[in-house]
Amino acid sequence: MKISVVTATFNSGSTLRDTIESVLGQSCPDVEHIIVDGGSKDDTLEIIREYEERYCGRLRWISEPDKGIYDAMNKGIRMATGDVVGILNSDDFYTSCDVLSCVAKEFMSGTIDALYGDIHYVNDGALDKCVRYYSSRHFSRGLMRMGFMPAHPSFYCRRDVYMKYGLFDTSYRIAADFENLLRLIYVNRIETRYVPLDFVSMRTGGASSSGMVSHRRILKEHLKAYRQNGIYSNILFEGCRYAYKVIEVAAYRIGIKI
Repeated sequence: MKISVVTATFNSGSTLRDTIESVLGQSCPDVEHIIVDGGSKDDTLEIIREYEERYCGRLRWISEPDKGIYDAMNKGIRMATGDVVGILNSDDFYTSCDVLSCVAKEFMSGTIDALYGDIHYVNDGALDKCVRYYSSRHFSRGLMRMGFMPAHPSFYCRRDVYMKYGLFDTSYRIAADFENLLRLIYVNRIETRYVPLDFVSMRTGGASSSGMVSHRRILKEHLKAYRQNGIYSNILFEGCRYAYKVIEVAAYRIGIKI
């Protein structure tokens, strides 16, 4: 069972070492790391070259202009030679060394098309301190009409499923991951499994977690995704997701994971 991990980079020099070290530290023996760089101007490429020898041929990378992060992810998936593909952002890192071994075990033990689990958020200055835990435990296909989705950094999918049902729609600026999962899970009803594991430590401040402007755009793009896929939803349905997020954050602050 070969796993391809796709990382999109652009001027990622300040965080990329953590990402690379976490991939190299995985106990799973058959992992391919694909780095798709958008033409960085900082030291990103120097860092990639510095680590290249340590991969012993398991690293593939390119650097060229792209149309944004989803275009870069699409390039990486097309380059992948693994049976299963996952996305690891250039400012994120695996929470433990056995994440990909667990992924491989789950795929080899059943006929699933994809799996997902949990992630947690950290602040850049305190990477060992969780500030929010995002569990996919309660996710179900029907909840996607309310904007819910499994934690995308924990989503691993068979490459042939992507090839059959399509990659990320680059007309979306911030919610192509939601549209893609909506198409795979809700519309085409691929077989998925929840794995109760904390997959990824994710730095706060990303495109989908950076204030009201991003949340308004997410709402707009979610509604576009529903229309595009012939699914009925509305703003009130989406509001349920925000209410749940408030409860989730409040519960975590008093020591409860929901």
